[in-house]
Amino acid sequence: MAVEPDSAGVRFPPPLIYLGALLLGLAAERFVSLRSFGIDWRLLIAMGALLFVAGAAMMLSAAGLFRRLGTNVRPSRPTSLIATTGPYRWTRNPMYLGMALIYAGIAIGFDGPIAFALLPLVLFVIQTQVIAREERYLEAKFGEDYRRYKAEVRRWL
Repeated sequence: MAVEPDSAGVRFPPPLIYLGALLLGLAAERFVSLRSFGIDWRLLIAMGALLFVAGAAMMLSAAGLFRRLGTNVRPSRPTSLIATTGPYRWTRNPMYLGMALIYAGIAIGFDGPIAFALLPLVLFVIQTQVIAREERYLEAKFGEDYRRYKAEVRRWL
């Protein structure tokens, strides 16, 4: 991914971080004896679907807001403003939170405990390699406005 100078400098697309770990975890299920949560498949599918839909709604809402406001969704592109409405009233990272819910929904729906167990590692990578860069960039670009927003709205929830 090409990184523009006026950007957070994120070099690897965050959705691919989630997707790569999810696929790795689901593939590992074939080679490890722990292959099930031990819960009825109907309940797993219902829980997984609920998490998936909630995550997709959150992520799409946040991305749609960015587009309506005229700022870039990709962290490799310049940010023109700080979004503070919609899901950004409750979390500074609704797209990453949405991706995490989608990931959890798929892992649970496919009865993938190994994939699910990898989610904290994914969130650590997102936090340290993506969100930390974005926060430094936004603070440098927007100064006190971003610091005030950070003080008012939690990073995740």
